[in-house]
Amino acid sequence: MTSQQERSRSWSGASDGEADTTRERREGDGRAVEPAITVEGLTKQFGDGDDSVTAVDDISFTVESGSVVGLLGPNGAGKTTTIKCLLGMILPDAGSVQVAGVDVLADPRAAYRHVDAMLEGARNDYWRLTVRENLRYFATIGGVNPDDVADRHDTLLEQLDLADEADTAVRDLSRGMKQKVSLASVLATDADVVFLDEPTLGLDVESSLTLRSELRRIVAERGLTALVTSHDMDVIEDVCDRVVIVNDGEIVADDAVDGLLGGTDPGGFRIESPDLQGSALAALRDGFEVREVQERGDRTTVEVGTDSEGFYDLVDVLRTHGVHISSVETVASDLESAFLEVTRE
Repeated sequence: MTSQQERSRSWSGASDGEADTTRERREGDGRAVEPAITVEGLTKQFGDGDDSVTAVDDISFTVESGSVVGLLGPNGAGKTTTIKCLLGMILPDAGSVQVAGVDVLADPRAAYRHVDAMLEGARNDYWRLTVRENLRYFATIGGVNPDDVADRHDTLLEQLDLADEADTAVRDLSRGMKQKVSLASVLATDADVVFLDEPTLGLDVESSLTLRSELRRIVAERGLTALVTSHDMDVIEDVCDRVVIVNDGEIVADDAVDGLLGGTDPGGFRIESPDLQGSALAALRDGFEVREVQERGDRTTVEVGTDSEGFYDLVDVLRTHGVHISSVETVASDLESAFLEVTRE
């Protein structure tokens, strides 16, 4: 069964009473009173005996309402299993999951009334339907009268640069446009919490930048909570307030994006000198990660990847070769560097 069909099956059973519960759980500003997501002691193993693999190992975290949290991890780290447990697609061996205060395992239909998900990219869409028909369809199975949210759909089409393709069948769109339709279909409902798996997959640089800014604005305007996974660290850095990193089934970091960036060593140093040639440059290549060398007139600039401790060794090598340093700049760490540092540790 595809993720799209699972959505259709699970959410078509939402009742009017459950819709009322959704509204009652909101404050005046549209946000849920309790944390949007609460995970406690989540554990999942696959296989038996010596062949068993612990995909998720007793993890706990919360996601506050109205926040955007990135869930990151290397391939095989357990993040996909975690998300499927949160959505009730996989039953955990232990632990609990709540969405807007509703136990996903005990009352999945009530929990699904709060949730929408973009899984496996453009496979979420019905390709024979037009873009607008997809939005109306997914609003309907989410328990919303599509006529009541027609203005919202028009706004989404404009925000995601889909307005000119509103009446085009999805199968006739490019991969990047299909990806946008998937995101629009998720945002077309009244969900409080959205799960977005690789939301910018297949987009060119300009489209990705536009989608990031619009996604951030839409989330803020509607008071949504979003859990985002992506291999593009620029997307996570631009969109998310906080990052949870899993590795080998365990949480190895849980911090604000700024906290992760501030807690890592510098990404490297950029050094300029008139003497960085020949043996001196060869010595740097032998002992350090030389990322870039630029020659401008009588001066050479080299970017070296090393931490604060390695910087002193770097200076010693330069002094040994009689290099006079004209200037030194710190190359700031990015989220990718922080991610690699945390997972390696």
